[in-house]
Amino acid sequence: MEYPISAAEERQPPLPPKPGPAPGCPPHDGQQRPHSSAAGFVLVHAGAGYHSESKAKEYKHVCKRACQRAVEKLKAGAMAVEAVTAALVELEDSPFTNAGMGSNLNLSGEIECDASIMDGKSLHFGAVGALSGIKNPVLVANRLLQEAQKGKLSAGRIPPCFLVGKGAYHWAVHHGIPPCPSDKMATKFSLSAYKRNKRKMELAERAESEYKQTKKRRQSSENGGLVDPSPRRDDDSGCLDTVGAIVVDGDGNVAAAVSSGGLAMKHPGRVGQAAHYGCGCWAENACNLNPYSTAVSTSGSPFLASEDCVLGGVIVLRCCRCVETQPPQDLQALLVEFLWSHTTESMCVGYMSAQDGKAKTHISRLPPGAVAGQSLAIEGGVCRLGSLAD
Repeated sequence: MEYPISAAEERQPPLPPKPGPAPGCPPHDGQQRPHSSAAGFVLVHAGAGYHSESKAKEYKHVCKRACQRAVEKLKAGAMAVEAVTAALVELEDSPFTNAGMGSNLNLSGEIECDASIMDGKSLHFGAVGALSGIKNPVLVANRLLQEAQKGKLSAGRIPPCFLVGKGAYHWAVHHGIPPCPSDKMATKFSLSAYKRNKRKMELAERAESEYKQTKKRRQSSENGGLVDPSPRRDDDSGCLDTVGAIVVDGDGNVAAAVSSGGLAMKHPGRVGQAAHYGCGCWAENACNLNPYSTAVSTSGSPFLASEDCVLGGVIVLRCCRCVETQPPQDLQALLVEFLWSHTTESMCVGYMSAQDGKAKTHISRLPPGAVAGQSLAIEGGVCRLGSLAD
């Protein structure tokens, strides 16, 4: 069903199918299609950064579970936005990802999370930034989206779609999302990383102070910068960034979501790109003249023009309905094209259709000799989902 394609294979892209009516739009005859609860596709990633070989099994396992949770929702008849939320919750609950549980600690030694979600059918968006005390920030983002879809509040007030800090926390608790103390969300991995980063900062600040006092360039070149003097160990997965997921359901609706603990040692209150509209994720159903639905979830900061090394990653899917060439020709299937790409050392991904028995997982790595931030890896595939009458 899936046909993986990598950049190294230098294959020509598949010819575009004969498109049928756009997903998410009514068919040309005006009749509503029956819901296909057995169809759908999910693609997830567990962060772009460095994934050690010793923890490869754990990263692949969490991607596998995230795909399974999303597919369970799809098989039960849930829409894409519900399935993508389920995938993100699984990714946030893993102590190996920088999202939710085990997130990076900020400068004050606290966890503050960002998350956003977008529904391609309604184009509604929900997001939270610098949120502490909530185990699964994507649940708050999704609830904001759901509440916005209900319309205006009392006295004609516009419902919020993006909340930050204490306001986001109190809104979440008021809407029934249980709190979780920030210290309970820290893991031995995140605490260890915080101690290492704090030591690096202290060394760097001391070196800078000595340089200013002595004006010796030698000291600056030997000691300056946030560089760990010890070599990287294989059991130390260095910086990992945002996690994300994208989904298309059996009706052709798409959704995307993203969640992140943010940069290590960030200033308290900082809101990263994961929470920003049109930056962390995007989803839009096809309609009118465009036969393709699109969903995107990003990781890192690929648009920082002032940076020499641009580190980031992305997962993308687009899909359309294609008319069957064999009779009966009124049946239509979904053709899903998907890819992942990164400039970091590695990126762990997983994908699965509702018709698959199990998820496929993969840790994509830059080729030998490639320099992170200056090289690009890109892989992907094509998945044809069964027709609505199957």
